[in-house]
Amino acid sequence: MRARGGGRVACRAATGAALLAAFCVFVGVARAAPPPDSAREIGHLLDYLGMSGCKFFRNGSWYSADRAVRHVNRKYEYLENRDAIDSAESFIEQAASRSSVSGHAYLVKCGSDDVVEVGPWLRAELARYRLPPH
Repeated sequence: MRARGGGRVACRAATGAALLAAFCVFVGVARAAPPPDSAREIGHLLDYLGMSGCKFFRNGSWYSADRAVRHVNRKYEYLENRDAIDSAESFIEQAASRSSVSGHAYLVKCGSDDVVEVGPWLRAELARYRLPPH
């Protein structure tokens, strides 16, 4: 025999559990974005990459700066949604430096400059960006 009002208690418990689950999902989504300063730096690095006019080597092929930005941005969004990017440095290391398929470093060639790895190239730009304005 069921106690009087037991259905209401079960319903309230189920509603409470659903609200708790929704809250946890919301908190998880809200945490996915890096801190504002890091997000600004990552945005700058993506802009720098896109406006560089350089060629990018990834997994055996050269790509334009526009294609490189689209690719790196897709990786960034994927990692950001998994709360894996918390700084510009982690963005460079996890999204912009090497192929997650082959493990090979991405390369960049700007004009007549030598071919260099993208990771150190972006870290140098990040250091320049962080300098105080004169």
